[in-house]
Amino acid sequence: MSTVAERIVFIKKIHLFSGLSEDDLKDVAEALVDEPFKNGDVIIKQGSRGETFYILHSGQVKVVRQDGKREQALANLVPQDFFGEEELFTKGTRTASIIAISDGSVLALHHSKLNELLKKAPKVKPNFEVVISTHRLWRRLHFKWVRPDEVVYFLARKHPILLWRALVLPVISLAAPLLMMLWAMMAQANWIFAVAVVFLLAIAGWVAWEVVDWGNDYYIVTNQRVVWVEKVVGIFDSRQEAPLSTILSVGVETDAIGRILDYGHVIVRTFVGKIPFNYVSHPYHASRLVEEYWGRTKERSLSSEKEAMKNALRKRLNLPVPDETTAPPESQKFSKLKRPSVFKLFLANLFKLRLEDGDTVTYRKHSFVLWRQIWLPTMIIVVLFAWWLGRIISLIFFPDPANPLFSLQNGEFTVDSLVLAIPIVSIPFHLWWLYQYVDWKNDIFMVTPDQIIDIDKTPFGTEERRAAPLDNILSTESERIGFLGNIFNFGTVYITVGGTKLEFQDVFDPNTVQSDIDRRRMARAAAKAAAQAALERERMAEWLATYHMNSEQFRREQEQQNRTDNG
Repeated sequence: MSTVAERIVFIKKIHLFSGLSEDDLKDVAEALVDEPFKNGDVIIKQGSRGETFYILHSGQVKVVRQDGKREQALANLVPQDFFGEEELFTKGTRTASIIAISDGSVLALHHSKLNELLKKAPKVKPNFEVVISTHRLWRRLHFKWVRPDEVVYFLARKHPILLWRALVLPVISLAAPLLMMLWAMMAQANWIFAVAVVFLLAIAGWVAWEVVDWGNDYYIVTNQRVVWVEKVVGIFDSRQEAPLSTILSVGVETDAIGRILDYGHVIVRTFVGKIPFNYVSHPYHASRLVEEYWGRTKERSLSSEKEAMKNALRKRLNLPVPDETTAPPESQKFSKLKRPSVFKLFLANLFKLRLEDGDTVTYRKHSFVLWRQIWLPTMIIVVLFAWWLGRIISLIFFPDPANPLFSLQNGEFTVDSLVLAIPIVSIPFHLWWLYQYVDWKNDIFMVTPDQIIDIDKTPFGTEERRAAPLDNILSTESERIGFLGNIFNFGTVYITVGGTKLEFQDVFDPNTVQSDIDRRRMARAAAKAAAQAALERERMAEWLATYHMNSEQFRREQEQQNRTDNG
């Protein structure tokens, strides 16, 4: 059983209770009830009605949803996570089951007590609303890039004020077709009415586009990273992210209107730049949420470091070291896949812009760059082919005795000269097209686990290869330039290495390419830091173990010295 003081310290770390006074925190702590559980216990059953809100105090639980006969595991929760709050506001049934996967305990709070708290401290209510909004939105969405071991704690769109602001112009534009319709009815001009309907449909499409565009930008915080997803339907889909461990600071920027309507910008600054949560609702709560999970990451890192230090000392002192291995994941069954043919592999990679081979990622220039190089030979080839095909069809359906498609005279087989000549004439254009394709294909940019490589090779010509270790990268920057760059989502990634810059030019989705480079750079830096920390830890453990093993001798020598001094 935990004491009230311990509970106050515990709930202070949870963003839900930010904004509470010390007296309110004490009231909550006193109302919380310790409830232990055993591995396998069902704490909440899907479909049941409950009136209790739970905070996980120790142990772990899993969130499971039953969908017909299929059981779907949604997340694993750890201490400081909570559940059961949504039914307080919806008065509905439990949307998922909570099952214990270890022994532990929860702090339970009856909904009546929670209602009293919300009445006394109304500033806390938006905290719960953000959490409930996240759960509802997450149930409707599915991001394939979210890993199975990730828990989504925050998921939001931009504030609706952005949508209303975007709809002002199309709504004002409605006046034009409405006036045209009025004019058409007065003048009895059907063609004016038809034009007005076309304008009206165009404005309706504009409105639909703005709504969809507003709804496709998301801000996400998981137990591992912060993510900004930006999508324009049919044009591009980009994602910027940073691990929680790379966060340097979290800030909030608002203006006068934002403070009134409770929206603003949450700026998450990291080692490799910043991830802005622009125009997000309840910005101060969102920032505290990011800070909480950032703090959890630092606590886990510190705890792991302490445990590693203890184990290093145990090894030096020849003491048993606890087994650090975790249970292997459940084996997965995979059906035997038929290996595709070489021809199919060639076709699959013919125009691919991003290729993965083990730990190496290869990028090509955008398809728009390829089209810019091959459009002229392609059009000539298409025209020649159409001419050739038309000639054959015309000779088949409208035969000309003077110029037959095929003829056999005096034992000699002949073909129409134009049908033979066109393919021969097209050969140089096919070679031209192939040259341009190979030239595009040979300009590649590679990111390996330890370096970046820029290869520029001309067919039958020279090859220029520039490489730089990931360790030497000082900064990265990406940009989409011009109207076409923004529409087709291609641009350049600049990598500063020492006093020079490498450029990944005309790559598709430069933000993602930059993110790939930064993640690998951070992973390599983290690996080097971990190796250095391990060396320092072993050195410190050696010193401490040496002191421990000789401490008794030092004590006897000190006592002998004291007796000599006193004698």
